[in-house]
Amino acid sequence: MKFNKNLENIENYEAGKPIELIVREFGIKEKDVIKLASNENPMGTSKNVQKTIKKNANKAHLYPDDSMFELKKALAKKYEVDLNNIIIGSGSDQIIEFAVHAKMDENSAILTSGITFSMYEIYAKHLGAKIYKTTSKEHNLEEFKEIYEAHKDEIDIIFLCIPNNPLGECLDKEDVYKFIKEVDADTLVVVDGAYNEFAKFKDVKKGIDVRNLIFEFNNVLYLGTFSKLYGLGGMRVGYGIANENITSNLLKLRAPFNVTTISLEAAKEALKDKKYIEKTLKNNLKEMKRYEKFAKKHNIKIIDSYTNFITFIFKDKNSTEIYDNMLKKGIILRDLKGYGINAIRITIGLPYQNKLVLKELKNTLQIIDKMQ
Repeated sequence: MKFNKNLENIENYEAGKPIELIVREFGIKEKDVIKLASNENPMGTSKNVQKTIKKNANKAHLYPDDSMFELKKALAKKYEVDLNNIIIGSGSDQIIEFAVHAKMDENSAILTSGITFSMYEIYAKHLGAKIYKTTSKEHNLEEFKEIYEAHKDEIDIIFLCIPNNPLGECLDKEDVYKFIKEVDADTLVVVDGAYNEFAKFKDVKKGIDVRNLIFEFNNVLYLGTFSKLYGLGGMRVGYGIANENITSNLLKLRAPFNVTTISLEAAKEALKDKKYIEKTLKNNLKEMKRYEKFAKKHNIKIIDSYTNFITFIFKDKNSTEIYDNMLKKGIILRDLKGYGINAIRITIGLPYQNKLVLKELKNTLQIIDKMQ
């Protein structure tokens, strides 16, 4: 059977291993597994949201309001934009897919950082589009400018992941604005702000002001998600914010009822839970310091992170070997070897989780040292 020839050059997105797999493979009890691989909120879903989910469980047989009016209204209030500036997706990655298919074809190209969220590349390859990446692994705007100027006629979308996943670095807001001003009005700039709230909490110079961004630049699409800060990874709710010309065209690609009835209710409630949000941000910043201290003590290079995870880069040890050893202990981290970097990405967990992870990581590093 023949398929689209563009699929031949696409590798499947590799998600973090699920807890259920570790239970099956290693016989570890589910309650003893620590999953810090997928940047989920370690606080779990807030109790207020859990109550809302239970309250609305009897609506599971009903299609959602396809206009998504209530959630759009809540987001519009949060960001001080109009409802027409918002599009809701099944995760923000669905909005990425809409943007690629709305703007590109086989003669197009995207421009990304050397290492960044792989779905940008995967969706572009669906169309047979060309991929341009900086040689720098982290975001280097000077290199972005050079590549863009050299291939301006091809590049239809520039992806800026701010802060960057899976590395964690973050550009200053002012530098982002200066760069966008030099981009042609017909080139779409996607600012992926999946971790923007974490960056802004740590350093206001890193936080993107969404309203200001989209009203200053007519060629920018901002992406947000409920999967990280709001603890709704399993509900799959993301959104895009842009001028109406952009959102109206993306909406033409949206299938009806693409977000569930219960997911919409959960997301709407999550926006209200200020105590949960503040607790998440404070825990993340405090516990991040524990990992930074460990890295310094053990001479491990880190990337200054503005997200809810930290990246450990190893010089003389194999990241996959470390990952495999931790997995056998029931600790799920993220090996970045597939991204071309000898590193482990660790979601910042709860205090007891982080304490145990670092204890086992220390033991693993000592075992590997003895074997070398």
